[in-house]
Amino acid sequence: MRKIISFMHMTLDGFVAGPQGELQWAQVDEELFDYIGKRIQTGDTALYGRKTYQMMEDYWPTAGEKPNATKHEVEHSTWYKNVHKVVLSKSLQGANLKNTTIISDNLADELAKVKQQAGSDILLFGSPTATHCLIEQNLIDGFWLFLNPIILGQGIPLFKNIENKINLQLLPTTRQFSNGVTELNYEVVR
Repeated sequence: MRKIISFMHMTLDGFVAGPQGELQWAQVDEELFDYIGKRIQTGDTALYGRKTYQMMEDYWPTAGEKPNATKHEVEHSTWYKNVHKVVLSKSLQGANLKNTTIISDNLADELAKVKQQAGSDILLFGSPTATHCLIEQNLIDGFWLFLNPIILGQGIPLFKNIENKINLQLLPTTRQFSNGVTELNYEVVR
């Protein structure tokens, strides 16, 4: 069965975005873009909350076609157009969205169906509100975190309102990048 893996940039003090959702603090450079790009190429399903999906949809379908597009924009745009997208939203209407499935209710049952389908692990990109909901329902199987060398002091936390402890196992794929970001990969121990 496929797993749902949460992919997040994170501050040392546990925030995944600033108070208004800001991400300009995340340290990304060519080394990190290349690494993440290679790693997600095997992915065939991306999971988003509505806000993150709409932000992605506004940019990535055509980002690679711009005359001054970077290598990263070309590669990620191609991947984004081809990957199947699953969006968690009660308000988004999606009957005509290409290569996209909207899940509005019965989250656990609907995601179980997606996990049963053939394919690789399902990457949950950003989407802190959706992540909080999935954590509450014990639906996340792992965390792929990029710990940034910054303390924000305030913002949107990765973990909030956790009622039951979650045991994690650090996977041996931990890596440090030259910009000071450290990749941490955890598997949820059930």
